This record gives sequence, C-alpha cells and structure tokens, in this order.
Amino acid sequence: MSEPASPSAPRPAEHSGRRVSNWNVPNVLTTLRIVLVPFFGWALLVHSGEDATWRLVAWAIFFVAMVTDKIDGDLARKHNLITDFGKIADPIADKAITGMAFIALSVIGEVWWWVTILVLVREWSITFVRLLVASKVVIAADTLGKWKTFIQGIALGGLVLPLRDSDAASWWHTPGDVLHWAFEICLAVAVILTVWSGLQFFWGIWTQRARLRRR
Repeated sequence: MSEPASPSAPRPAEHSGRRVSNWNVPNVLTTLRIVLVPFFGWALLVHSGEDATWRLVAWAIFFVAMVTDKIDGDLARKHNLITDFGKIADPIADKAITGMAFIALSVIGEVWWWVTILVLVREWSITFVRLLVASKVVIAADTLGKWKTFIQGIALGGLVLPLRDSDAASWWHTPGDVLHWAFEICLAVAVILTVWSGLQFFWGIWTQRARLRRR
C-alpha cells in the first residue's frame, strides 16, 4: 500500500526520453490486485464469515495482494517502469483491497462501522487529492505513513483469519481469542496513525501550495 512518493524517487520514464509501455510487469501485478478485490470480499463473506476454510482463502488472497503491492513498487522504481497508468491504478488497487477488507470485516462484526467509515474517508480523500495535484505538488513519503501502512496490513490480515472459529479444537479457543485481541490492538494503533498521517498529508499539501502562491 503506497504512500506519497519521495521527491528523490525516479522520474517517470516518459519524462526521461524513453516511452514505457503500460504493458509491463508492475502494471500487470497492479491490475491483478484490482481483479482480486471482489474474490477476496466474496471469500470473506461466505456464510457471513463463519466458514473457516473460506476465511483462510480470503487471507491467502489478501496476502498475495500485499506481496504483489511490494513487488510491483520495487520493480517499477528499480527498472524505471513508472507510468501514468501505474500512478493512477496503484493507489486505487491499494485502497480497493484494504477498503474491501474494512467493509467486509464490518459486515461480519469484526470491525466497528465508525472505524471503517473514518479510515475510508481518510484513504479515499487523500487518494483523490494525490491524483488531483500530482503534477503540481510532491508530498514526500514519511516514516509515519509507512508504519501506518504496515500495521494496517498486519491488523487486517490477522482479523481476516478465523481465529475465533467455534468449530476449532477446544485448546485453540484461548490462543485464538488472545491473537484476535492483539490484532484489534494493532488496528487501533493503525487507526490513530491513519488519522495522524492524514492530517500531516493535508498540512503538507497546504504548505506547499501556499509556498507556490508566494513565488
């Protein structure tokens, strides 16, 4: 799940004199993540989230999405395969898979709806602003945003797992509850970082635009 790019990141290949086709591995992986979103949501919601097997399938899909997000970003930067399509599709893919996770987990009662609404408003408003001002303002990725992304992924992935499956062996009930609440705590930390990093993002936008207006 990508945060705003650093000013030191490679320039898009289109601007360095070499036209890069949208048909490249990073963009294919980004498209794969978008395609996986409805399958992930469906698997998590089978039998209202009470089917342990399908929740494991949903976790596997979520894991693949998180891994490919890391891989496509690294490949695009390493081989200078940054394209206009990728700059638009990558954040959409990120927010789509995490948004589906939040919504589905709220539907099955694992996450409070107010948390989901708060996070989705933050994520999609920032994504919209990034796309709107991408050509004028560059907001550097910071440590806070990276930690938010990492902890959010851990929390969502953990809550997708069937940790409190009523059909599990009796010895698993206590460890399952402990792990579940550990991931709930991770989610609480992620929500705090989400709000904090969101405020930092909009402050950065405002200060850079104010600086441009003074020139």
